[in-house]
Amino acid sequence: MQSHAYVAIVSLLALLTYFWMGLQVGRARQKTGIAAPAMTGDPLLERSIRAHHNTLEWLPLFLVPLWLFALYWNDLVAAGVGVVWIVGRVLYQLGYVKDPAKRELGFLIQALAVAVLLFGSLGRIIYVAFVTQA
Repeated sequence: MQSHAYVAIVSLLALLTYFWMGLQVGRARQKTGIAAPAMTGDPLLERSIRAHHNTLEWLPLFLVPLWLFALYWNDLVAAGVGVVWIVGRVLYQLGYVKDPAKRELGFLIQALAVAVLLFGSLGRIIYVAFVTQA
């Protein structure tokens, strides 16, 4: 059985990153004095919530291809690209909370990482399913 420890660690680190972003929402609530369930009222809170939710929106686009890339290509390469995704998401969150115009670099980094994982795994699966079976 092939070990996928690297991708498992990166998957958990991605979830810890998401958890950290949730804590940042709590800190923004504390700083602004806006209690749940309110979602608006201060730009700091609104940007913190949006960065957190946007990461949730990207998690399936990241985690599924991450594992498929590891299974069909290479665990270590998938994990490396996964770390790049995490760095991109952290940069995105920090930039967005500071100023929405500063989120672009982090967004670009994580989007490129997802593209590598998504199209890399799709291409390899098609190759394995149709070319090697012919």
